[in-house]
Amino acid sequence: MGKYVYNSILPFVRTNFNGNRLVGDRFTNYPYPDPAPELKTVLKWKLSANPQRNEKKQDRFALRAQFLPGLPDTPGDFLIWLGHASFFIRMSGVQLLIDPLVGSLPLIGRKVPFPIAPAQLQPIDYILISHAHRDHYDTRSLRKLLKHNPTAEVLGPLRISLLLKKLAFSPVCQEAGWYQPYALKKSLKIVFLPAVHWHRRGLFDLNKILWGSFHISNGTSSIFFGGDTAYHKHFRHIADIMGPVDVSLLPIGAYKPEYLMKQAHLNPEEAVMAANHLQSKTLIPMHYGTLDLSDEPLGEPLRWLRQLEAENKLAASLSVLQPGEVFYL
Repeated sequence: MGKYVYNSILPFVRTNFNGNRLVGDRFTNYPYPDPAPELKTVLKWKLSANPQRNEKKQDRFALRAQFLPGLPDTPGDFLIWLGHASFFIRMSGVQLLIDPLVGSLPLIGRKVPFPIAPAQLQPIDYILISHAHRDHYDTRSLRKLLKHNPTAEVLGPLRISLLLKKLAFSPVCQEAGWYQPYALKKSLKIVFLPAVHWHRRGLFDLNKILWGSFHISNGTSSIFFGGDTAYHKHFRHIADIMGPVDVSLLPIGAYKPEYLMKQAHLNPEEAVMAANHLQSKTLIPMHYGTLDLSDEPLGEPLRWLRQLEAENKLAASLSVLQPGEVFYL
């Protein structure tokens, strides 16, 4: 049967939600499917030839970083894509970082540089962590950023403190379950919401830490950050509770081979459907072009997304950013 857990200090924005389900000591996606891949499926991928190998080699797509000497000294609210799933957001004077990855990963180099010196990302009020896969929770990045922002508070999923306490400097942290708003002193409302995904960093920690998405609002503007997720009914459920969203930041890459990736990531067509379900005014794509994580050519996600836009499949306006580019809310 399992049990249900949540942060008892925080309320829920969804009625009749009992918390996140644990089976044994592992989180599940209940009431959505559990997609954690089996080892044999991962081995099948690693030991198989990529059917798009030649196409991938010939793809000349490249993101072009727009380097920033510092954060813009301008009034108003804005966000900056920092590559992959990393964003800087300023809203109502509050400064946020989401899933910061300032360098490369072990064995996986960046295809485009981080567009600003980490020391320039200050002062940061909150660092948001959607889940603890290594391309979203990067220990080296957090150490660098917390060095310059020792008072920044981390907002993350249940049990993220298991990792944070291993840092040389353990930051103040709030953990939330799905549909729980964090307790903030600032003029924002940030709600932790579902994603259909999974957790693993080592051999023995499968689903020991929760995963999710974020809704950020100030009463005037709203942003949805999708994290890593498969396509499922949770997008409709989120829209029913949170209402239409101004800007959706949704992943569009790392979707091939489909037999492995579909259960954990969106492809561009699914991202469009998600944006439509969320009643988004603007879709900003992410999670493509920075790291080569899967079989599809690096530029295929954006080409596919633009084709869907041309076919009028996307109800929102599409805003494609380069790393370092500023988008005003």
